[in-house]
Amino acid sequence: MNQNPETQLAQRPQPALLPAVDVIEDAAGITLYADLPGVPRDKLDIRVEGDQLTIEGELQLPIAEGLEGTHAEVTLPLYRRVFNLSRELDTTKVAAELRDGVLTLRIPKAEHAQPRRIEVQAA
Repeated sequence: MNQNPETQLAQRPQPALLPAVDVIEDAAGITLYADLPGVPRDKLDIRVEGDQLTIEGELQLPIAEGLEGTHAEVTLPLYRRVFNLSRELDTTKVAAELRDGVLTLRIPKAEHAQPRRIEVQAA
């Protein structure tokens, strides 16, 4: 089914900056650190849909009254990053914290994927 070009343009996401991200995995899950300078907590949107994690944040960089910008290297007002998550992760237990421009997400592994010790019975 074809859509008209105007509908296709309206559905395209607007251009965005890719934030720098570090992902660290341990036996219990993953921790994701995303650099989002200038993004306040109320302008941050974190979604999990199926096995896809989306992070979007709108920049809020105030300019002091009476001053005018003459040069800008960051011209896009939005950060966006999308990740495909492993089915081993429990996406119902994601914890998020934003501090000093760094978003920290902790996603634990599902119980079935957690390492466990097997007891050996004496025969």
